[in-house]
Amino acid sequence: MSYFLNLLMSGLVIGSLYGLIAMGFAIVYRATGMVNFAVGEVMMLTAYISYNLAQVPALGFKGLLLTTLPIAMLLGLLVERIFIRPMLGEPMFSRVMVTIGLAVVIRSSVILIWGVEPKPYPRPLGDEVIRFGELALYPGQIFSMVILGVMCLLMWAFFRHSRVGIAMRATSNNETTALLMGINVKRISGIAWALSSLFAAVAGLSFCLMFALEPEISQMGLRGFPATILGGLDSVVGGAFGGLVIGVVENLAGGYLGRGLKEIAGFVLIVVVLMVKPYGLFGQREIERV
Repeated sequence: MSYFLNLLMSGLVIGSLYGLIAMGFAIVYRATGMVNFAVGEVMMLTAYISYNLAQVPALGFKGLLLTTLPIAMLLGLLVERIFIRPMLGEPMFSRVMVTIGLAVVIRSSVILIWGVEPKPYPRPLGDEVIRFGELALYPGQIFSMVILGVMCLLMWAFFRHSRVGIAMRATSNNETTALLMGINVKRISGIAWALSSLFAAVAGLSFCLMFALEPEISQMGLRGFPATILGGLDSVVGGAFGGLVIGVVENLAGGYLGRGLKEIAGFVLIVVVLMVKPYGLFGQREIERV
């Protein structure tokens, strides 16, 4: 039983990272209808920026958050303004390819500036093990799960009660109608990209609090994408749930069926679920009337 509980908790921890990344994918898709394949690289870039900021002892963990997250949102706004907005009206394939090219540029730039060697990230939350009965967790692992829950609650309230969130929902349903209703679609797009970078930055910080910092962190973007598909590409909170499910399934498969099956367990789950629910667990079915 202890082995199962530890596998389950480890799956929830890594699933929380997948969930944060999936929320980054989903928020852009919900607002603009496109997939941003640079989420993993933005996560990597903000993690390296936070690494430099963490070298300032007086900053502390709270100061690190209050500094890194606004920088990440500004980065998202710049990406949208410089690379994405000029592509409005172009085929969706072209816009997606811009994000792939941007991902390559960011990854290469990070390696050029910081190198490829792993860097030990400071542990501002400490390294002491916190025990809950038979479970043992590090502060960074607890932070990752807690911050995912906080982000889910904030996003639920954002889409349910804020004017910007309601406008984003309207834009995702029908961009032309939203324009006719006076919604600033370009502003909504900028906010979505800023929030996507925010999720990526939180995922990057959470990763660094548990592991060493290295360029391979960008691969988490592709590993988190299946969680977006599982939860529903247009469901931000659904992506968070999908991340937890993928993380648990991967860990249980690796623990009981063999490490080789851990890498494919999530994809097998997606295939099975999509055969039953093509739009994901929480995705909205598109209805076209002729």
